[in-house]
Amino acid sequence: MKIPISILFIFFFIFGNSQNTQPADPFVKDNFIKKEMYIPMRDGTKLFTAVYIPKDISNKNKYPFLMQRTCYSIAPYGENEYKTKIGPNQYLMNDKYIFVYQDVRGRYMSEGTFTNMTPQVDHKTKKDVDESTDTYDTIDWLIKNIKDNNGKVGQFGTSYPGFYTAVGILAEHPALVASSPQAPISDFWNDDFLHNGRFMLGYFRTFPVFGVQKTKAENKAWYSDSMIKSTSEDGLKFYREMGTLKDGYEKYYKDNFFMTEIMNHPNYDEFWQKRSLLPHLKNVNHAVMTVGGWFDAEDLSGPLNIYKTIEKSSPKAKNTIVMGPFSHGGWGREEGKHFHNQIYFGDSIATYYQKNIETKFFNHYLKGNTKQDAGLPEALMYDTGAKQWKEFTTYPPKEGQKVNFYLSKGTLKNVAGQGSSEYYSDPNNPVLSSDNLKDFNGFTPRNYMSEDQRFAEGRPDVLTFTTDVLTDDMTFAGEIMAKLNIASTSTDADFAVKLIDIYPEDFKPAEKKDGVIYGNYHQMVRSEIMPARFRNSREKAEALVPNQKTAVNFRLQDVVHTFKKGHKIQIQISSTWFPLFAINPQKFMDNSNFATKEDYTKAFIKVFDDSAIEVEVLK
Repeated sequence: MKIPISILFIFFFIFGNSQNTQPADPFVKDNFIKKEMYIPMRDGTKLFTAVYIPKDISNKNKYPFLMQRTCYSIAPYGENEYKTKIGPNQYLMNDKYIFVYQDVRGRYMSEGTFTNMTPQVDHKTKKDVDESTDTYDTIDWLIKNIKDNNGKVGQFGTSYPGFYTAVGILAEHPALVASSPQAPISDFWNDDFLHNGRFMLGYFRTFPVFGVQKTKAENKAWYSDSMIKSTSEDGLKFYREMGTLKDGYEKYYKDNFFMTEIMNHPNYDEFWQKRSLLPHLKNVNHAVMTVGGWFDAEDLSGPLNIYKTIEKSSPKAKNTIVMGPFSHGGWGREEGKHFHNQIYFGDSIATYYQKNIETKFFNHYLKGNTKQDAGLPEALMYDTGAKQWKEFTTYPPKEGQKVNFYLSKGTLKNVAGQGSSEYYSDPNNPVLSSDNLKDFNGFTPRNYMSEDQRFAEGRPDVLTFTTDVLTDDMTFAGEIMAKLNIASTSTDADFAVKLIDIYPEDFKPAEKKDGVIYGNYHQMVRSEIMPARFRNSREKAEALVPNQKTAVNFRLQDVVHTFKKGHKIQIQISSTWFPLFAINPQKFMDNSNFATKEDYTKAFIKVFDDSAIEVEVLK
């Protein structure tokens, strides 16, 4: 079976291997010598590594290393086969470094067994290995065996390679002076496959990539026969016909080890706790620049949480965060006029980042004075409403003021009401997550993060709360909290909350896409889902008491967004969000991943008027 074109596109472009799909560029072959080798780890496992060495390297012209470790293949394989692009961007490629690419344990040509989000372990013996020790051992071997290096190493990577970069920070090798984790996973409980423990069904097609072990060295995708092929342009048809999550698992992935792990661990138990990187990010002593996209449907929380954790645990670290108007990894490729889905954000935004931020970061720390600061902003955040970059000396900004918007009878106000709003939630007739049916065929979700939400407004199972027309600009910058007070006739329920920017009726964008009605556009700004079962503890699920008023509080993740004068702010709330997320049966079960259609329970759900969305407003 051939892998569908859409999946190949996502695999190479989103997972950081676009170097091999672009037009031939003689620069790499003209300026670098490629060497391949197996680098031994402390436990004897050998990891396959490709090193691109500048031809003009010498004892008088030494170069630093720039390294990427990945589970997505370092193809092409063979010392006479060259990538057409190397390094994080063309400017760094042209500046020349010793570029290093490595297949991590259990992937492609490397030895060992693959583990998703390899847990950190105590390093008491040589057999105690994890990704940080593999990073250390790789760096140590490179420094000692590649001639005429300058003794400095930097690392980079986007998505899963972003995790390997982030966990590589923990290697603490003295030669490691700069790390840039980009779109990194930080805690699988709220990145990629799960959001607050709710399974992201939109990821369903990805599991062959992550859950099939290889049995020998592989230079091609050994799991391709397990990929699910699209049979209809109507992607919703697949999910409707699939049935429940349990049905899909048993039909497609019963032998997939990663899907089985997810199905069998519904709570934040030891399995997931061990896969959180955040508790280990302590005493960071080199420069870190974490990068993310405001419209990253896969890893939005990872960059924010990694930056904030290092800021707290290692206040003396050179710690920078960059968040742009990008989808997953979008800063790695220039698109000219930059759109996310249907919304235009400006021109050459990726080039600005690559040339002025990323290149400056690595050039300074790897070729300049490591002990001095690179002069980058503490936080470079793109305002997705004002459509401009903003710099902050602290993030979240200290000048932000917490403001509560109360959800009262269809309105968003600064004063709490005393009544409630009610909706009817039927798991058999869920609220759709998009009206773009083709998008449901995607390998991973992408466009919904800024999509027009008019299609959901007016349904009896969706509550909407809207401000009056704004008379002045209002900028949200920082964290958002949903503080809901609810009551349900059922023993369980999810709560999906969307923050929306409603455009004026006469809105005319600077650049537009054909066929899009921009007047009254309901642009999603931020959203998140929360299972009520985890309202008090992620470790131990707890049923709702029917008809009892209950607090369900959770973070919607961060924004930097200016709601412009003449716009309106809206909140939408529902209890289904399909097929982006698996359906909650609304009947409390020890493991709702195995719910059947017979478990699906209809419910009347109230949201009380003292519920609020807490935001940080810049004054």
